[in-house]
Amino acid sequence: MKKQWMWNLLSIVLLAIALVVWIVLPWFAVLGVAVVIALWLLLTRTGRLSLAAARIGIASLPQRWGATSVIVVGIAGVVGVLVAMLAMGRGFQATLDSTGDDTTAIVLRGGSQAETNSVIMRDQVPLIASLPGVARGADNRPLVSPELSQVVNLVSKADGTDVNAQFRGVGEQAWTVHDKVKIIEGRQFKPGLREIVVGKGAQSQFRGLEVGKSLNLGNQAWTVVGVFTSGDAHDSEMWTDTETLASTYNRRAYQSISVRTTGADGYSQFKTAMAADPRLKLDVSTTREYYRKQGGNLSKVLEVLGKFIGTIMAFGAVFGALNTMYAAVATRAREIATMRAIGFRGLPVVVAVMLETMLLALLGGVLGGLIAWAIFNGYSVSTLGSNFSQVVFQFRVSPELLWTGLKWALGIGLVGGLFPALRAARLPITVALREV
Repeated sequence: MKKQWMWNLLSIVLLAIALVVWIVLPWFAVLGVAVVIALWLLLTRTGRLSLAAARIGIASLPQRWGATSVIVVGIAGVVGVLVAMLAMGRGFQATLDSTGDDTTAIVLRGGSQAETNSVIMRDQVPLIASLPGVARGADNRPLVSPELSQVVNLVSKADGTDVNAQFRGVGEQAWTVHDKVKIIEGRQFKPGLREIVVGKGAQSQFRGLEVGKSLNLGNQAWTVVGVFTSGDAHDSEMWTDTETLASTYNRRAYQSISVRTTGADGYSQFKTAMAADPRLKLDVSTTREYYRKQGGNLSKVLEVLGKFIGTIMAFGAVFGALNTMYAAVATRAREIATMRAIGFRGLPVVVAVMLETMLLALLGGVLGGLIAWAIFNGYSVSTLGSNFSQVVFQFRVSPELLWTGLKWALGIGLVGGLFPALRAARLPITVALREV
């Protein structure tokens, strides 16, 4: 009894290790495994017997559609939830990764991790603008944009609750520094006036951001005069003149400086000159690097959460598959015993039951992936970003995530079919033939 218990425990541990290895296998390794199995099935006598036995079981699936649908629907649910959760994290990170580029620098106070805890004094701006590597516009003015970030409350379109939104003050050169930002409706704000342009993503998530509407922010009336799109995190923001925003909220310093450099070499020159100037104890990074770091923790949390929830659901799907396949083996006991009596050995019977279960798992994985793609791919949502304001982003159901979901489905099928398959192979022929 003790030996049997230890053997079962060892089998479970080895199976768990095999599943982990299976999940992390790259696509070419999975393809290689599939090719080896296919060749074995087609070229060996045992493999051909396994295929013949599997055809018999698969042909009877329509007569057992109620039980087999438990496997398909259960696995589809696991894959759908897993892919949707991972698509949320990938979409959020992709939005931040696409924000900025490698030739635009963001300057923060030394040691600051984000704009919210950064302070840059006004007298430092001319020093920053005079450093080598800073690009100049057509008017020969340095492309430098002193910026402020203010969190304000807006009303969500989804449920009517108050949510945080980012109200950004930008300098006159912001439209050239942030060259992805394009006005698609209305016009740019005018410096010195309480006018706002809003991102397309913010307009889709918050009420009252249509062109011509008036907002009360900081006890002042602001007018929405335009809508812009950037295809990145700035789509979630509202923009205005930085000096107007500073006077409204009594801000005497800036939080960040965005600088357009003359390219990769220009950025290196700018960063080196910044470090060499003792008057400027500031940190410099590319805007791409900065925004990528801002999303790192949340993306990891969403990925871990998705896999954790998927694992819990996978346990349920495994038990459903085990129950269904054990029932299928029991109802087909005479059929399996007959095959054993006419010459089918244990291995073909095991492989036949496994192929049947893996086919159902494959159908469930494909169904779950298609449902996740149809419902969630491109679906826009917002979440709280590192600056305590909402970031609007889209779920991204990529082929990589669909492939991950499919591997999870096949892993569930492997566990759910293995033990019933072993039971079928060990079924005493004389006992099984007497069952009705």
